[in-house]
Amino acid sequence: MKRVDDFRLRLGNKEYVPIMIGGMGVDISTSELALEAARLGGIGHISDAMVEDVSDRKFDTSYVKDKTKTYKFNINNMDKAVVQFDLARLADATRRHVGATMEAKRGDGLIFVNCMEKLTMNSPRETLRTRLTAALDAGIDGITMSAGLHLGSFALIADHPRFRDAKLGIIVSSVRALQIFLRKVAKLDRLPDFIIVEGPLAGGHLGFGMDWAEYDLHTIMDEIHAYMRAEKLEIPLIAAGGVFTGTDAAGFLEKGAAGVQVATRFTITHECGLPDKVKQEYVRATEDDIIVNGISPTGYPMRMLRSTPAIGAGIRPGCESYGYLLDATGNCSYINSYNREVLANPDSKTVVVMDKTCLCTHMRNFNCWTCGHYTYRLKDTTHKLADGSYQMLSAEHVFQDYQFSVDNQIALPVRQEIAPA
Repeated sequence: MKRVDDFRLRLGNKEYVPIMIGGMGVDISTSELALEAARLGGIGHISDAMVEDVSDRKFDTSYVKDKTKTYKFNINNMDKAVVQFDLARLADATRRHVGATMEAKRGDGLIFVNCMEKLTMNSPRETLRTRLTAALDAGIDGITMSAGLHLGSFALIADHPRFRDAKLGIIVSSVRALQIFLRKVAKLDRLPDFIIVEGPLAGGHLGFGMDWAEYDLHTIMDEIHAYMRAEKLEIPLIAAGGVFTGTDAAGFLEKGAAGVQVATRFTITHECGLPDKVKQEYVRATEDDIIVNGISPTGYPMRMLRSTPAIGAGIRPGCESYGYLLDATGNCSYINSYNREVLANPDSKTVVVMDKTCLCTHMRNFNCWTCGHYTYRLKDTTHKLADGSYQMLSAEHVFQDYQFSVDNQIALPVRQEIAPA
């Protein structure tokens, strides 16, 4: 039986261990996690989701504080259309985050940035152009374009000197989405360098409707492989979503995938940006604790833990500080839901909003516990300690277990001893 290490992912004229760690946003996929993937010869992701807040935490900048101060006058206003991002500051935050990560990179692997199109930020085209351009300026190895079709994204950076140098890829969940994207970019004479095919068992936002359970990653991969062969396209395909063991990964590689993208098992590593108490919630979860709902203002279904504090929380929209999901008119579906409940309950000091959530504020505070379908299996990858908690892992351990394991085996770490109090 083959192992993942028996394969290599070829991008350009170089080869890599065919393991890509997904870009979990708001610094859950930290620089440290991405750097480990690159050091070990694979590909790591950082994310530019809420990059100004990430910069404030990492570099002691004050982008969020300054933005809040600028729009303080509007905090109690139901209309958020006035709230805008300063593009120069957005670019600076992106360059800081990406640049510091690239400066620290060691090893033969790559580091990409995950860029979500759904972060519309009250000026979808210009804020997206700014984020993409600043990442390229800062030397990122590649960009993965996610959470949207990105039909105009390549064109936004077509005049950048690194447009044909950096690795550019797209996430799709169907043949149709890929066909639409490829037709759109054909006139630029610039195909994507890789295509991540994300199935319905992935974490966070899904590229499916609430009928997600009717789909299967193996079937989608087969359909896209067939399309690529018919069109004589040789673009590496990366399988993502529900790849929980090295054997799972090798199965996709043997069927022609160039690599796999994985994330769930890295959520309980030391390098992951989740707070320790949240990591424990993940590893304690049962299968019944994993749900898919429609509370994200993006319009995409989202997978999360049933106990996530963001569900039903009726907090005031934090757009003056964040506002990453404001559309081109300065609106967001959570704002509509929140305002509806406020108007319906004029005498209440607090309201409950069940149908949507303030994703920006909750992600910033690690109160939206998005997860992959197989999160309930995390307890099988580690040890339960004497105090009832679960042992956290190193990213290197998880990466190498994917790389070298066979027969659906999962290598447990050396048991950690708890020092007596």
